Amino acid sequence: MTNKPLSTSLLLVLLFSQLGYSQTGKITQKEISKMITASSDYMLNLKCEESLNLAKKALNQAYQINDKALIAKAYNIIGLNYEEFSDFKKAITYYEKGLHYANQTTNDTIKDWLHNNLGSAYCFHKLDFEKGIDHYKKGLFYSKKLKDTNEIIYTRLNIASAYFEIKDFQKGIYYLKDIENIVMESDELEAKISLNSLLGSYYTHTNNFKTAEAFYQKALELCEKNKIEFLQTNACELYKDFAQYYFKIKDYKNAYLYLDKYTTTKNKIYNDQRISEVEKAGNQIELDEYKRQISQIESEKQLQARSLHQSRIIVVLFIITLLFLLLFLFSLYKNNEIRKKINRDLKTANKQLQKAKEQAEEVSQLKSQFISTISHELRTPLYGVVGITDIIADEHKELSNSSYLKSLKFSARYLLSLVNDILQVYKIDEKKITLDNTAFNVIEDLHQVTDSLMFLAEKNQNKLTLEVDEDIPQLLIGDRVRLSQIFMNLIGNALKFTHNGQVKINVQLLRTEGTFVYLQFEVIDNGIGIAEADQEKVFEKFVQIERKEDDYQGTGLGLPIVKQLIGLFNGEIHIESEENVGTKMTFIIGFESDKDKIKEYTNDLEVDFVHQKSYKILVVEDNKINQLVTKKILDDSNFESIIVDNGYHAIELLEKEPFDIVLMDINMPMINGFETTRLIREKGITIPVIALTAFDKQEISEQVYASDMNGIIIKPFEPKQLYQMIVNLCQPVA
Repeated sequence: MTNKPLSTSLLLVLLFSQLGYSQTGKITQKEISKMITASSDYMLNLKCEESLNLAKKALNQAYQINDKALIAKAYNIIGLNYEEFSDFKKAITYYEKGLHYANQTTNDTIKDWLHNNLGSAYCFHKLDFEKGIDHYKKGLFYSKKLKDTNEIIYTRLNIASAYFEIKDFQKGIYYLKDIENIVMESDELEAKISLNSLLGSYYTHTNNFKTAEAFYQKALELCEKNKIEFLQTNACELYKDFAQYYFKIKDYKNAYLYLDKYTTTKNKIYNDQRISEVEKAGNQIELDEYKRQISQIESEKQLQARSLHQSRIIVVLFIITLLFLLLFLFSLYKNNEIRKKINRDLKTANKQLQKAKEQAEEVSQLKSQFISTISHELRTPLYGVVGITDIIADEHKELSNSSYLKSLKFSARYLLSLVNDILQVYKIDEKKITLDNTAFNVIEDLHQVTDSLMFLAEKNQNKLTLEVDEDIPQLLIGDRVRLSQIFMNLIGNALKFTHNGQVKINVQLLRTEGTFVYLQFEVIDNGIGIAEADQEKVFEKFVQIERKEDDYQGTGLGLPIVKQLIGLFNGEIHIESEENVGTKMTFIIGFESDKDKIKEYTNDLEVDFVHQKSYKILVVEDNKINQLVTKKILDDSNFESIIVDNGYHAIELLEKEPFDIVLMDINMPMINGFETTRLIREKGITIPVIALTAFDKQEISEQVYASDMNGIIIKPFEPKQLYQMIVNLCQPVA
């Protein structure tokens, strides 16, 4: 049944009929008391509609004779009905109205009832245990004052139950000790059931499961032997307690059995028909409340009115105001309901978003850890490859100009950059990769790229040519590694898909704008070409175009990385291709050519170590090959170096001998570089410490400076870069 708002005309009729009502029969307190008793009986038997109708009638008549004790009792019954069917806010409202009138009487019994019922409303429905226990204790005061044994028993049971709910079992058991024997010897079935159930809960908490089960079984036997309808609510809660008990002792079969009984009993008691009856009767009571308020106000106005005309005006004005007020209240109610729904939806959405965010952050963190580990494990051996290559070139002067040795060193550096970009392709998407500008010779770098790829040209019997505009400045400022990576991918692709043909690289000075020069790069081949429908696909990640031959291998990341890297240079790549004719890739990049800035970059690397002081350097490195490479680099600049393989040895040595600077690896056994540096600083040693590591610089910068290190150099590195940092950190501050 759906409640609908009363029409204006019907409400006016009801209001005027109430105002015009005159008492014709004499109402007695005895008759009202009988109605309240009958209403209570109906409520105990869950006949909600009859109970509320009688309570409403009794309330109206109690108001008419102004008997505050009977008014309080009627409100108490109405509150019990609402509480039974889970409208706890309305129940509390009616209990508090009843308590208001009870406190104006000397009737301690009704005060006792109302305090206990308020305690139940707050505690059993978990609204506010502190308020509930306070009301229970006030009720217990009146029960003791009245020497009402039954009320004392039920109040103490309720207080214990409330404390158990908030897991304060020690305070709760105190209220059960004095009444256990009294309850067991009494005829109060509900009290016996509650006591046994509470003792079951207490002994479950203390892990005395055998005793707990005995009390639960006793409570269950009492419920099943006495099939009184009002005890079904107790049985319902007992089934729930039993289910929780069996879950705790991991007897899942019995746990689910009693959980099913709990659900079935609850559904049987709280059915839709009874809830509908409560709503119908409750709405009538609320209407009577409105009419009673109007009647009281009108009576007061009639006593003050001097004429019927004035009285009617006052009544009409009051009714109009009340109607507007009701409409306003209804509007507030509807808005409040809408807000509640929106808030619920927002909370649900926020929880889902939070969960998704946490999952995304977890995946991102795992990805970052994987990338960091792989990057470190690749840089470490590559540092050895590059270093050993330098050692070979230094010790075997006849090989210093060897194109093979140069290609080996260049390829090692390119491999480092390429692998990092493949592993960190997601960083490109998130704009986490930035260009590292240096002064470089673009023509020289292009020759290195073509030299390193000559083996692939010879393999496929291709002719590889490079044509360069002579007007291009010798030195430019830009990211030479990223530019080399672009050419390695484009030229490598052209050579791979061309057989017995030609691959041509053209570089032209397109225009000059201020200190910037714009170069146009073209990579042209006469290979197998790309179909027009596939020309956009080649720039998508992990996409490989189907070919007739099956010997073309790759990750499908080369051209996507090229496109994104050119984007970092603020350029665009264009493709022209025709199947079985060939392909031309074109892009334009601007480079800084300001001579003063170029000089600044070159000065940073031009360090003359012939006349420099010979520094004593402590190298903390656990990798034997890296120890060899680092020592060779330092020896070449006439630096004295001592190598230890862990942080503890480094600390011992620093306490015994003076050093000018420390080169500290990060990833070491026993104790890492960060912790080692912190221990050095704690001992008051202020020596400069450089982090010499294969980790990505962006990942460890914060930890490096937090541990009070003085700089970072990423392996593999240019020796001049290390020399410059050593000199800068060791020079005394002016």
